[in-house]
Amino acid sequence: MFYGAKFVVRNALGLDPAGRNLAVFPGDTFIGSYPRSGNTWTRFLLANLLHPAEPATFLNIERMVPDAEAQSNRYLKNISRPRVIKTHEYFDHRYQNVIYVVRDPRDVVVSYYHFQRKYDHVPDNYPLQSFVQDFVSGSVSNNWGTWAENVGSWIGARLDTPRFLLLRYEDLVSQPSTELQRVCDFLSIAPVPSLIAQTIARSSAQQMKELERKQGEQWVSTKGKRSDIPFVRSASSGGWRSTLTPESVAEIEAAWGDLMLRLGYHPSGNVSPDVAPHGDLTANVTRGRV
Repeated sequence: MFYGAKFVVRNALGLDPAGRNLAVFPGDTFIGSYPRSGNTWTRFLLANLLHPAEPATFLNIERMVPDAEAQSNRYLKNISRPRVIKTHEYFDHRYQNVIYVVRDPRDVVVSYYHFQRKYDHVPDNYPLQSFVQDFVSGSVSNNWGTWAENVGSWIGARLDTPRFLLLRYEDLVSQPSTELQRVCDFLSIAPVPSLIAQTIARSSAQQMKELERKQGEQWVSTKGKRSDIPFVRSASSGGWRSTLTPESVAEIEAAWGDLMLRLGYHPSGNVSPDVAPHGDLTANVTRGRV
């Protein structure tokens, strides 16, 4: 009852998170992803790329690249246009310009597990193997669908269309300059080497960790959350190999193996997920066709 009344009041005041009800305007660009796929890092990269005179921090990121799931429509309507907006929504036909970030779901689930602990959504003693089962079933993210439903909705609807750019988290980690050049092309920004280098430096994991340490209690997404579990973690790929049990890995691969393979995420014990094979969807990514 109390929650319902609170929702009605927030909605009447225009303070409810925009989410799926976001008012979309011409020229909007969206940074989409399934949760814990590198979206916040990408937000910082774009903020530092688009606003080189003002380094991105957790105190200004909601103005530079706001979060549609954390901010209200009223707030977002006051953001200067054209806007760049972060979202975890599955496919929405209204989003005409989309940069979509995908990450190996075996790494996503590990990051998501610690994120849920930080938010006290699962206790510290909740087994990771049980969380993997929840992750595959979609019960940990009812708003976004499963990893495959979210990723597949965008890939299926927008693959090979001109205003859709697919970025792999692993490629951002291993070759950030190359991937940022693709982002510059997509946004019609001159890929000046000094600007790209500055963007990478200002958005490094070390820099973001330090900003979180100083500003985490003031940022909407971490305010009041556990400080002993960082929001910004290792910013690496492949950690699932030493973290997940073989049974958990097999469960994820059995559920989504076909889509994973198309994106260059090979079955365990095979090719490194950091290497995009030629002839599949990721080959199109490297040629800038998606």
